[in-house]
Amino acid sequence: MRTQVAIIGAGPAGLLLAHLLHRGGVDAVVLETRSQEYVAARIRAGILESSSVELLESAGLGDRLRREGHEHRGIYLQWPGERHHLDFVDLTGRSVWVYGQTEVQKDLVAAGTAVAFYEVSEVELHDVTADRPYVTFVDAEGVAQRLDAEAIAGCDGSFGPSRHAVPAQTFERVYPYSWLGILADVAPSTDELIYAWHPHGFALHSMRSETVSRLYLQVPNGTDPADWPDDRVWEELATRLGHGQDGWKLTPGPITDKSVLPMRSYVQTPMRHGRVFLAGDAAHIVPPTGAKGLNLAIADVALLSRALIALLVDGDAALAGSYSDDALRRVWRCTHFSWWMTTMLHVGDDPFDAQLQLSQLRWVASSEAGARGLAENYAGLPIGF
Repeated sequence: MRTQVAIIGAGPAGLLLAHLLHRGGVDAVVLETRSQEYVAARIRAGILESSSVELLESAGLGDRLRREGHEHRGIYLQWPGERHHLDFVDLTGRSVWVYGQTEVQKDLVAAGTAVAFYEVSEVELHDVTADRPYVTFVDAEGVAQRLDAEAIAGCDGSFGPSRHAVPAQTFERVYPYSWLGILADVAPSTDELIYAWHPHGFALHSMRSETVSRLYLQVPNGTDPADWPDDRVWEELATRLGHGQDGWKLTPGPITDKSVLPMRSYVQTPMRHGRVFLAGDAAHIVPPTGAKGLNLAIADVALLSRALIALLVDGDAALAGSYSDDALRRVWRCTHFSWWMTTMLHVGDDPFDAQLQLSQLRWVASSEAGARGLAENYAGLPIGF
């Protein structure tokens, strides 16, 4: 087989890249080790920045988002006895949208612009520094295949083969806590997300729709979800989120999914080697506190699609040459913001740190400059920042 761009990974990053390349006149083939059903069902991010929404709309992918997504003006910051609303629109003129990664995935599949092969195995990258790299794999029928290309895009996450094809320096921070996340078939008890600092640990009330809530609890690393029966989850969420405070109530409901998410930051640099380009989790991981994972992947893909179209259609290699530096500038900004949100809200063993956290929270909630800084980063800097 032959194509212009071989894309490894059929998650939102890979399918969005294929879609944008198609609109720019570049052919692509997507390879995915999982089944299409598995990829579509993965529960991941749920918040889209303004710049992500603008990019999806410009690519013809915004109709259902605007109909079924939920625009939020801001978030609540909370600690025991106090809850403060930060209005991003008033502060920066930009909002965020609640629209899950599974919904973005559905829209990309429905667009039908990606030629994708699912359930492939033994994926290997070859001749990545040559003008004609290629990928070998075994297809779903067990037949060995070769895909020749002019460029390879690694959108296959932190455990895929693409990352290992790029000699790089790595930076990593592993946090001493995880999140216990649940999905529940119950209407959200809040109109916008609640980020709560509590002596027991951080809690977050998010949502997926008008009838599905997504909530998280800070737990120790290595926690087994089986140690958290439903009643214990709801009791601890009520405590940390302030059930009864100023008349607010947390409404429990049937829990349909329960999992533990380790917290870490990871950046690999550069994001390009020869004709291999990395995007999304293949190059960087952020803790979910700042809602940046999916948005960083979208920003990477926006830059990469422009670079590959310029390279393969116009013969202009300038954007391809600067892709890694351009992408990493935003990656490090979002990595810092995610670290800042995480360390401000998660509780450790040191009472001195706890007082610093409360001081910082009070400053953000009471200072227009502090609130604007959080709002600017959370609602999203322009792609290409």
